[in-house]
Amino acid sequence: MVEILTGENNPLLRTKCQPVEKIDKNIRSIIEEMKETMERANGVGLAANQIGYSLRIITVQLEDKFYAFINPEIVKTFPATSVSQEGCLSLPLIVGEVERPEKIILKATDLSGKKIKKIKRKFFGLLARIIQHEVDHLDGILFIDKAKNITKLNQEINSL
Repeated sequence: MVEILTGENNPLLRTKCQPVEKIDKNIRSIIEEMKETMERANGVGLAANQIGYSLRIITVQLEDKFYAFINPEIVKTFPATSVSQEGCLSLPLIVGEVERPEKIILKATDLSGKKIKKIKRKFFGLLARIIQHEVDHLDGILFIDKAKNITKLNQEINSL
């Protein structure tokens, strides 16, 4: 069982992750570990560095749809933004309001099942927010770096 790294000063959470050079059995295994860890923690997103891998991989699970993006890059954001409360599996018991673009274009290698494909797709709403939160992780940025009205909770809630 893999543990999620925690703490705003954890060096791995504050380091820019390295690109994935080759998608092999090891990368597929890391993605499976990420999926299981995210599900066990009742999260909707996870970046590889949150479980100890300094690699540019994120996973997202929303409405029974699972996404694994390798070397994700937000290539465009649109002007409309919204403010929403975010939390993080690496910062349990902390929430804050974060303003983010409502629509993004993401370029990445998508790994769905056994298929590997390059994508460049638009994402909207909550899915766009989760992707932005996780891509920030890959650059060593935590949501508290962008949040306003940060609150410490008495008990955990589901987190991005």
